[in-house]
This record gives sequence, structure tokens and C-alpha cells, in this order.
Amino acid sequence: MAAQAQLEAVTWHLKDAVAGLSAENFEAANAAALRALDLDEKCGVAWHGLAIAREKLGDLSNSLRCYQAAHDLLEDPELVAGDLGRLAYRLNMKDAAETLFRRVLEQNPLAVEAANNLACTLKDLEKYGEAIDVLKTALSHTPQDPSLWNTLGTILSDQGDLQTAMIFYEEALTHDPRFSKAVYNTGKIKLLTGDLDGALEDCNTALTMKITPDEAAMMRLARSSIQLCRGDLKAGWDDYEARLDPLFSGGTQFAINRPSWRPQTDICGKTLLVIGEQGLGDEILFGTVLPDVLADLGPNGQLVLAVEQRLLPLMARSFPGINLGAHATYDINQHSVRLVPFVTQPDKIDYWTPLASLLRQYRTSLDAFGKTGPLLTADPARIAHWQAVLRQAPTGPKIGLLWKSLKMVGARNNAFSPFALWAPILQTPGICLVNFQYGECDEELAWARSELGIEIWQPPGIDLKNDLDDVAALSCALDLTIGFANATTNIAAACGNPVWLISPPDAWPRLGTKHMPWYPTAEVFVCEQPGDWAPTMAEVAAKLAKIGQTGANA
Repeated sequence: MAAQAQLEAVTWHLKDAVAGLSAENFEAANAAALRALDLDEKCGVAWHGLAIAREKLGDLSNSLRCYQAAHDLLEDPELVAGDLGRLAYRLNMKDAAETLFRRVLEQNPLAVEAANNLACTLKDLEKYGEAIDVLKTALSHTPQDPSLWNTLGTILSDQGDLQTAMIFYEEALTHDPRFSKAVYNTGKIKLLTGDLDGALEDCNTALTMKITPDEAAMMRLARSSIQLCRGDLKAGWDDYEARLDPLFSGGTQFAINRPSWRPQTDICGKTLLVIGEQGLGDEILFGTVLPDVLADLGPNGQLVLAVEQRLLPLMARSFPGINLGAHATYDINQHSVRLVPFVTQPDKIDYWTPLASLLRQYRTSLDAFGKTGPLLTADPARIAHWQAVLRQAPTGPKIGLLWKSLKMVGARNNAFSPFALWAPILQTPGICLVNFQYGECDEELAWARSELGIEIWQPPGIDLKNDLDDVAALSCALDLTIGFANATTNIAAACGNPVWLISPPDAWPRLGTKHMPWYPTAEVFVCEQPGDWAPTMAEVAAKLAKIGQTGANA
């Protein structure tokens, strides 16, 4: 009788857990699954329900453990393999996710969700052909499924075929007009093709539909880019706060137990901790607000600034007198968490803020930009050193070149021109091309040499990736830097040096303009149509040719 009563109680709690999951009340589902496990810790179904609830609540690490327990306890562990694969995907364990989704399809070739998830995983692994084959097979069985058409669209979009991608998104919406991901993705295409009003409308519509908290944060972050491209800075920076949502799987959390700074907070005479975030280039870009912050802190205030380790010498020279140190980032329970180890007396901090959040107060209109001089101060002795070294280089104005980022995967490739299209620039007579590209670039240098007969001069004795203080000095010694937005072009522009930025059509840092409000010395060359880089590169080459003809500086 006792065993029967326990079974009935477990069953009752499992029903509550299922009801909670169905109603998307994940806290209730979590509590009900735990009650069931208190009665029977070997109940695989309860572990499965708990795993789903923890995943939906953003606790990915414990969710993984729960899925593994369910997988071990259930008579048919393949029931859990799909969920495990989905979680592995969210945790950026793409190879494991591929294996798990393939296992599900081996057992059930008609499993649409597994097929779609496998295609998404293969897309992220840049196995585009395999992903399309998986989707074609699935669509032959279930052509009415909108998720398959949507994923097919994302693959074509990643490959730069925006027109066909839009056709597939629209096909998804013919099968389900309320399919939020397809609505959101049509907005992404419209952003890329310059229809900013349509992009915003689609993003707003998608946000009203049935989406998970993680998807909502991702869409708000995307909407911030649209609003910034429209020049609506206040709304854009407000939405940019979505990057801090703890349920946003791609975000960084900050382990700081002090009061948060908010716009309009009176910081005069206070101690403010500001923590750099995003990529290295973004730390510099967003750092252009720091002079404004220092002015508001006043002579009795204190700025505590945490930046990337490689920036410390350059920032120390540029901002003497501040409390400066390096932040540190760790993977804790499958979340990226940033700390400030050099702050040994946190109780002395009055307020803290991620660096980009300051834009909500200090950069709400274009008029707020360009009121201070250069952000960064390079080492005068090293500038003189590089001026002397460059005199040993081939004759002509010294032009630094950058053509890619270290992170060149998936859709990000579309933000950079193929190196072969740089040929008109590389063949400009009368100039000295200087390699300013960090990371592995031997292949491109060899191509320029063998195919064009062009030697791109290599500056000796400098680590272009890690020695950023010397990179700043070299940028000051060059006559001009040309490239896409990355860490080095940001450093050069922040030092007040001439920079020609080559920009994709949807670059939000332009803030709806044809220039770079952040950097007065940067000139922007905009690619007007996605992927059509040739006219832009020809425009740059034509203007560079004038420098080569006259020998004049930029």
C-alpha cells in the first residue's frame, strides 16, 4: 500500500510538472519535479521535466546534469537525446550536439525537430552542404513545417544569398504567419538591404509573439542595432541593455556586489567602477565616453577602470591618475562571468557599470560626439622609433592595411570583402603598403606577391596582436590606415590618426550617418549593397591613387 501511495504521489507531482511546462510556468514545473524526485530520486521522467525547467530558467549547467540523469534512467534514452543535443548546442558544444541529433534521426528519420536542430548545428559548423541535404530530406516528408524553411533561409543568408533567404522566410510564414523566428529573420534581411522601417516593424512584431526569454533578449539586442542604424540613439542604447539579461545565453555576466550606476546618477565626488566589455575594439569605441565621465566625477571623484590586459600600458598613459587594472573572465556554470581581481576593497566603490551602459547618458544624440580630443596617447619615444624604421621602408606615403578580423565565421564573413577584391588598392602606384593585419595572414601576403607582384612591407619587431601600445605608436607614424573596423583601426582612430574605414551597409556604429561620429579623423567608405564590395574598393583605390600621385599625406 505504501508503494502504491508513493507511486500515486509521484504521478500527481509529475502531472503538475507537465502542466507547468505546458503553461510555460517553469518555476512551478521545477518545484513539482523536485517534489517528485524527493519521493523517487530514480524517476527518469521527473529528471527530464526538471532538466527542461532548469534550461528554460537559464540554469544550463544544472540542466545538463538533469538531462544526463534522465538519459541514464529512462528505458528509452533516445527520448532525451534531442533535448541533450539542444542544450549542447546552447552551450556551444556543437560537435556533441551534432552527434546527439544524428542519434535521434537514426532512431526516427521523420523527427522534424531533430532534423532542424541538426541543420542549425551543421550551419554553425559551416557544413552548409550537409545542412541543406538534411533539410531537403526533412522537407520531402514535411514540406509544411515552417522551422525547416526558416533554417534553410538562415543558411542562404549566412552565405550572402539574401534574396533566396527572404524567399524561404516568406515560405515559412505562409505555413505559420505567427512563426516568430521567420518574422525576425525577415527583419534582418531588411536591415541588410536598407529597409530600416521594415526591419524595425518586423522585429517589434516578432517580440509580440510566442518566444522564450532568451529569444526575447536576443531580439531586443537586434532591435538596438536597427534603432542605432536609424539614428534613434536613446532607444537603441536602452535596448542594448538586453546584452546583460541573465537569460541571454550569449551574454557576459558581471560578478560585482556593489550598487549599479544608472543614467542621471550623481557621481560627483564618488568612486565609479567601469568595466570594459564586448571585444577589444568595442572597449576602445565605448571608451570614448570616459572623458565625459571623468568630468562628472570631478576633482574629488575616482574612476576605477577595468580593461583587457593588453590595453593597460596604453590606457595608463592616456588616463594618468585613475585606478586601472585588468578584468578577468571565467566560464562558471556554463556562463561567461567577468570579475575585477585588482579591486581589493570593493566597499570603497560607490557605483559600478559595464562600459557600454554609460552611452545611455553620454551619447543620446549625435551632438554629444566629437567634443573631446583623441582618446588615446601613444608613447612619443615609440612613435619616433617607428618614424625612423619607416624611413627604411620603400618610398612613398606609408599606408597601413587591415582586411579581416580574427573572428571570421558564418555570417560575419559577409562584413568583410574577400581579399582578392583589394587588388585595385594594392596595385596603387606611388605608395608603400605596410602590413598592419594581426593574426595569421601569410596566405594573403603570398597571394599579393604571386598574383599581383605586390610586396606588402612587414614592420619588424612588433607583435601586431598583443603589443597594442606599440600598435598605437606605429599607427601614429603611418600616414594612413585603411581597413575594416577591428581593434587596430579603433586604436588608430582613437589616437587621432587618419583612418579610412571600409564599412558594410548595416554597420550600426555609424549611427545612421555616412561617417564615424566616434572618431573625427576617420573617413568611411560604405558598401551600399550587401556583398557588392567592388565599387567600394574602387572608390578607395581612386582616392588612394591621388595620394600616390602627389605623395601627400592623407
